[in-house]
This record gives sequence, C-alpha cells and structure tokens, in this order.
Amino acid sequence: MSTDSGERLVQLYVYDLSQGMAREMSLGLLGVQIDAVYHTSIVVGGKEYYYGHGIQYSQPGKTHHGNPMEVEPLGVTALPDDVILGYLDSLKSIYSPEAYDLFVHNCNNFTNDVAQFLCGRGIPAHITSLPQTVLNTPFGQMLRPMLDRAIRPITTAPNMPPADGAFGTAPQGPSRVVVANSLHDLETTLKSAESSCAVIFFTSATCPPCKVIYPRFEKLSSEAGDKAKFIKVDISTSYGVGQKFQIPATPTFMTFLKGERVDQWSGANYGDLASRVETLLKMAYPPHPHTNVNLRVTLSTSMSPVTFTKVPPLDKVIEKLGPTGKNPIVTSIKEFIALRDSQGAIEAPLRQLSDWATFLQESFTGLPAATLFPLVDLFRVTLSDPRVSGWFAEEKGNATIKAMLSSVTNHTSVPYPLRLVTLQATCNLFTSSLFPAHLTSPSLSHLVISLVTTSLLDKSHTNARVAAASLAFNLATHVQKQRAVHNEEALQDVEFMAAVVEALKEEKDSKEVVKGLVLAVALVSYCAPLEGEILELLKVLEASEVLNEKAKVGMGDKALCQEVAKLLEV
Repeated sequence: MSTDSGERLVQLYVYDLSQGMAREMSLGLLGVQIDAVYHTSIVVGGKEYYYGHGIQYSQPGKTHHGNPMEVEPLGVTALPDDVILGYLDSLKSIYSPEAYDLFVHNCNNFTNDVAQFLCGRGIPAHITSLPQTVLNTPFGQMLRPMLDRAIRPITTAPNMPPADGAFGTAPQGPSRVVVANSLHDLETTLKSAESSCAVIFFTSATCPPCKVIYPRFEKLSSEAGDKAKFIKVDISTSYGVGQKFQIPATPTFMTFLKGERVDQWSGANYGDLASRVETLLKMAYPPHPHTNVNLRVTLSTSMSPVTFTKVPPLDKVIEKLGPTGKNPIVTSIKEFIALRDSQGAIEAPLRQLSDWATFLQESFTGLPAATLFPLVDLFRVTLSDPRVSGWFAEEKGNATIKAMLSSVTNHTSVPYPLRLVTLQATCNLFTSSLFPAHLTSPSLSHLVISLVTTSLLDKSHTNARVAAASLAFNLATHVQKQRAVHNEEALQDVEFMAAVVEALKEEKDSKEVVKGLVLAVALVSYCAPLEGEILELLKVLEASEVLNEKAKVGMGDKALCQEVAKLLEV
C-alpha cells in the first residue's frame, strides 16, 4: 500500500504460535498471564519478511503460519525494494538458520531491527519482552528446553508454496525485464536503448517453452544490469507488434545494437540465448585494453573493506566523556557494545538508534574536541554492526554522518585522535553495502575526500595515514564495483586521485600505507574510460613512474607496484 507521496505503509503481522493455548494455560503453569506466544513479521511493498529458517519472505499472509491474529501499522517508508533487500542481505550472518533461539534471538528480534531501519521505531515492547517474562518465572526456566523443542520446528520451517522461498534464492528486487504491452511501449523502450543494446523476447500465452526459458532470460537481464534493455512482448495480446515484426513462432528473440537490428532466432535453447547475448554485449561494450594485463597479484589480494572493530576499554571511554558519559543514551550504547563484544550480535538487540542519532548530531556541534574523541570512538564501534551502519545509511539526509565529517573537515585545527577515530568510523560504514553509494554522492563526497586528503599528508602520524589509505581503498573498491556491475562512474573527483598519488610519492615509512594506496590506484584506474579525466591525470602525475620507484626502493609489495605500473602504461 502506497501513499500519495510515494511512501509505503509498513505493517507488523502478529501471530500466536500457541493457537490460543498460552492465554488459557499460562497463568496456571507460569503464574503470569501471557496472551500469546508471539511470532511477528514485517510487511512492506507487497512482501512479508520474517526470520526462522534464515531470513525469508513471502506473499503477505501466505506463510506456513497462516493468518495473523493482528495487523499493526508501524509507519511508512520511502525506501525502495533494492535498498530493503540490501539491508536484509547484510543481516544474513546475524540472522542465519543456525542462530535461531526461541528466547534470545528470534523472529521478534529480527522484526524489531527491520522496523527501526524502515520506520525509526521498534515493535511493541510487550512482544520483545515476552521471552524474559517467561524466563523470570521458575517454571519458565524449567520449561525452556521443552518449549524450544516444541516451537522451533514451527518457526524455523522452510517457507512453503505459494511463497517466494528463502531470502537469497528468490529474485533480488524487482525484475529488470521491461514488459511491452503495445507497439508504442516497445518502440519507446527500443528508443531508450539507442546508445546501447536491447534483447526482445517474443512470447505468447500458449507457449510452454516460453515459460521454461523466461526465468533464464530474467537471469541474463539481472547479470547485464544497465548495459542492455531486456524486453518481453506477448504477441497474443500485443497484435501490433506481431504484425510489424512478423514473428514466425514463439519463443523468438531479436537483438538490437545502437538502434539497429542485429540478430533474430527462435527456440528455447538457453546456451544459444546466453551466447548471443554475450556477443551482443561485447559488441556494445568492446573489451577495455586493461583486460589484457595480467593482474595476478592485484586480483589475489582481498577486496573486502578494511574495518576497525576493536572495542576499547569502555569504562575508560565513559570516564573521558565526563558528564556526557552519564547520559542514559550513552549508557544504553555502552551496554549494547559490551553485550555484543562479550556474547556476539545474536545476544545484543539494537537500541533506539533514532535517539542515538539525535544525541550524536547535537554533540558534534556542541561538545569540545576532547569529549568528541571518545564519543566518536563509541560511534565507531557501533558502526561495525551492519544493522547499525545500514540504519545510518538510510537516515534522512545522512544527517549524523554529515555532522561527524563536518566536525573534522570544517575546522582548521583538529586534534589527531579525533581525526583518527573519524577515519576509522567512516571505514566501518562499509560494513553495510548500502553506505558506499552515499559516501560517493555529492552531499558527502567532498567531506570524505577532504578528510582523506588532509590525513594522507599528515607526516607526523603514521596511524592517520594508514586509516586514510584504508578509507581510500574502501572507496576505490566501490568505484570498481559500480563500474564493473552497473557501468557507472561512482567517483569522478580528480582531487581524490591526485591526493592518493601525491601521498604515494611522499610515503617513506609505512608499507601498509603504500599497499592501500597502490590498490586504490589500481581499482580506480582499472577499465576507467579511455578518454576520461582519471587516466589522463595519472599520466600527467607520472603515476607509473612513482610506482616503479616504490618497487625499486622496496617500499611496498614489489610485484604489486610493478603490476599496477604496467597497467597504467597501457
């Protein structure tokens, strides 16, 4: 359900796993009244998301739990499906099938996290507190193993038809295939692909082979991303299309390159379809000369983002905060970090992140630098949890992150400890796949680049340069991913690349800094537009000579430096 503003309603579906038995028997058994054994799920955008056999989703009300006993509106969200699915994907390691626990890590913990992400508020407290209510009774402690054995098979059962299936096996987000219902629709879509290429799938309602090959067609569409338009036309209803294109049978496929028809064939042979699509994409996007360079050393290096997850002595951090450390919000965050550090994310439910965000924003503008340092350090640790970094990724206007970055980039004199923990906190934003795109957006990129460039040139503090090189590497991995997967240039600011090369040239102490910067150069330059500013800038700065010199004097991995230098000489 959508509102006029494009926002969608977020609902909480509430089920009673006891089918009424809890209400009737709890008082006599436990000594406390329990209305239900709650199972909850989140419904938004026509899907019902829940946790049991891992993270799953279904058509609303079509899970194996049947009809909900209650539907409660939680609020609205403007987040699209791909962002929601990206957030859920980041939670898979926390909410895995093996991690399910009826009392400490269940469906209600999951819906509480997702509700905070979507609406900025959790689910009702009487639901999340129910397990502790049961365990607080002597008989509840005795019944715990029996209750877990009885309920677990119900909650962790794999989803059944007609649901979509377990999260991760169903299509990730809406289909990329464009359905053309008329000749006008088809011609409009083909026109939009005149600068690239298109594949048309002509089908009909009475064509069994079409139903077999269509999921493969969708898969190819997803893999191609924005490089090509994949179009489906049902000629049994779109008569104008059938008449114009004279389709002899279904399925028939037709490809277009730069607005001109290239190929046409019939039959449901997936190998043939995949081969012809691959050929079309190569014609539309000729291989870059960089693809001929042997990058064995570069590609064998882990491309996982660098993060800083070490937890400092919390009591000392709170002591450094002075009166600020006594704030209930800070106390709550300290408890969250301590619990997560000692027992893992499974045992540490999220706190009210909207309150934490408001507190941080006010602190960044009102507290002295000496107090900000330990506060940002706490923030850094919370951001190592993908649930937290994912929430801040979709915070309106990225207000908290913008305030944090502004507090160190808009002042001429910033203490080294504050700059260091800010760099590390920014690196931890990469624990969520949702955040990199925000950091390279116009609203934040100038702040991030300013932080990186200033810190790379800090000759007095090696750790600041290491953290800055790590952040540069993280940004570069996002640039390369966007180019390879989405054919987009995520960061076109030459100031960033100039700072990286200059820092690489000047670095004489840390091989770790050199390695991070060399990999950043490799990732940003690899398959960059041949006539673009980045490759031209690297030539002007003589980056290949800088890399060869680093290899010669033994600053950094010799093979890596030589390999990337060769890449820049192509």
